Amino acid sequence: MKLFEAGSLWSYKGYRLFWFNTTIFVLGASAFPIALAVTVLDAGGSATTLGLILGARVLSGVVFAPFAGVWADRLPRRKVMITADLFRAFIVFGMVFISAPQLPHVLLALAVFLMGIGDAFGAASAGAILPSLLPEDKLPAGNVARGIVVRTSTIVGPGIGGLSVFLIGGRFTFLFTAFAFAAGTYFLSKIKEDINSDKKPREPFMVEMREGMRTVLDIPWIGAMIAMASIQLMVVIAAEEVLLPVITRREFGSNSTFALSAAAFSLGGIISAIASVKLKVKHQGRFSVLVWILLIIAPLSLAFPISQSFVVIAYLLAGLSVGPWEAFWNAAVQREVPRELQGRVFSIDQMGTAGLMPLGMALVGPAVNLFGEKPLLIGASIFHVIICLVVLLVPGVKDMKMPQKER
Repeated sequence: MKLFEAGSLWSYKGYRLFWFNTTIFVLGASAFPIALAVTVLDAGGSATTLGLILGARVLSGVVFAPFAGVWADRLPRRKVMITADLFRAFIVFGMVFISAPQLPHVLLALAVFLMGIGDAFGAASAGAILPSLLPEDKLPAGNVARGIVVRTSTIVGPGIGGLSVFLIGGRFTFLFTAFAFAAGTYFLSKIKEDINSDKKPREPFMVEMREGMRTVLDIPWIGAMIAMASIQLMVVIAAEEVLLPVITRREFGSNSTFALSAAAFSLGGIISAIASVKLKVKHQGRFSVLVWILLIIAPLSLAFPISQSFVVIAYLLAGLSVGPWEAFWNAAVQREVPRELQGRVFSIDQMGTAGLMPLGMALVGPAVNLFGEKPLLIGASIFHVIICLVVLLVPGVKDMKMPQKER
């Protein structure tokens, strides 16, 4: 099949424009943390300072997620995304001037906090816009193609950011990020959505916010899967992300294993996402949860760091666990939840999965002191498997469909 042949994924102009926007945006976004870290540390900040500044972005993203979801369902989503991207571009551009060494770090923290607000609005709309751009049978492939761009950026983006920092410095790398955020809006401005025909009359703002939460609670498999991912990110992923650089640097004497492992994990996710779309999976929910169990390979490799190659290969295999989620989760929500509610559901998903992870990271140090590294990593792995098996018992999880549709 030719790339733009009628009926192919890339034959849909709106999706192509959205994909181009995503590509440009994530390259800039993935370079941003590199520029921020270098800028803070060059200005005399400590690792604690950097952690607090990064945490401000996560905090605001979580706090404003419910509000973002309501507006993503009230307004054309492309307009919400354009506003969010331009807002972030303006904030990052301003960071060129407020990140001078003589200025207090609190200004940077405030700017990063505002960035998180833009993240909340952009994420809610990006998750909900695809059903307006693609037919239902193309949603899994569309989500995977977008996910591949995001995952690839985690490999390529930091390299671009590092090169930019080397050539022009951390502060002026913010210009590159601001340009990427702003440039991507050109493609969004050309998108035509078809979401207005099924819009309901507006309810009061707080009523609509509660309606989004009620939707998640009324669809058992959605609530269960969001809760599962939120808890596992707090316990398992938090422990793994904090201890990966600590353990590999101590055991192998360099940062290369840390960097290679992170890249291998992303590569594994890309491979399994593509494979999941190609496979004819009968029970997508059960398949996703069972493959998600493979994530334990990562913390177990840190509990038993036999060699550098062992850890990197383990992370490649652990990365396979996320592919089915990228292939099936977003598409299932986009298929099963009414369009006028999808922004709120995706915002709650973002709030849950992002909200507990900083808490988990903060607790890793005390947990290591209490239990030790190896028992913590092994215990987190066992906990992960148990939660997965319990969630499989929830009605609707097996097929990622509302229970009444299974009758």
